[in-house]
Amino acid sequence: MNTLQEQTTLITGGNSGIGYAAAKLFKAKGATVIITGRDAEAITKASQELGVSGYVSDQADTSAIDQLVATIKADFGTLDTVFLNAGVAAFLPFEQVTEAHFDHIMDINVKGVFFTLQKLLPILNDGGSVIFNTSVNASVGMPNSAVYTASKAALIGLNRVLATELAPRNIRVNCISPGPVETPVYQKLGMNAEEIGAFSTILSNKILFKRFAQAEEIAQLASFLASKDAAFITGTEMIIDGGLTVNPVIN
Repeated sequence: MNTLQEQTTLITGGNSGIGYAAAKLFKAKGATVIITGRDAEAITKASQELGVSGYVSDQADTSAIDQLVATIKADFGTLDTVFLNAGVAAFLPFEQVTEAHFDHIMDINVKGVFFTLQKLLPILNDGGSVIFNTSVNASVGMPNSAVYTASKAALIGLNRVLATELAPRNIRVNCISPGPVETPVYQKLGMNAEEIGAFSTILSNKILFKRFAQAEEIAQLASFLASKDAAFITGTEMIIDGGLTVNPVIN
């Protein structure tokens, strides 16, 4: 059935890409949807387009997280699903990584996610669902991605711990590890159209289906994990990469 009727869902980073697609799908399936993001203009635009509630919140700022939790509690009371989708990607060769580069990624992708969930737990209903957006980068060893990879691997480990700790409340904790997805992230990395095209061609050839995923395809998996159809699934990493990590011996 995969319905989300009478559920209240928070999607961080919901103003673009996977988060936007998830917000659209969750609402279509009957959920009350809340999205967050750092850019006020983008959040306003997305929330109006989607017909959902949007709040400006910087995941790297713990005081901002406190304010977000207080606002959600006042406006909605409790949550049923938390999709921890917000994150950043930046790439440098290992020997060029600076402390600022490291801190920027870890503050948002790990510390921010960790404390967002910790502070939301008191208003997350028993029997609820937590979904981390991670990445196949955590296991493929892509060059120049040391810090980003470490940040996503940390969430996969945290996923397993929290599945155990939150089981007494029947809260399911799972993570989605996408391969390459067609989102605005590449423009954010400073790549122009020609560079994006060349990169996409090279990477697509390593994917069994010879294409990037659509954000809507990742959203479908998130909606399944949030639904009662996934009532016996917890502590898992679900890879959705079109076969990128299969690595066939013979092509």
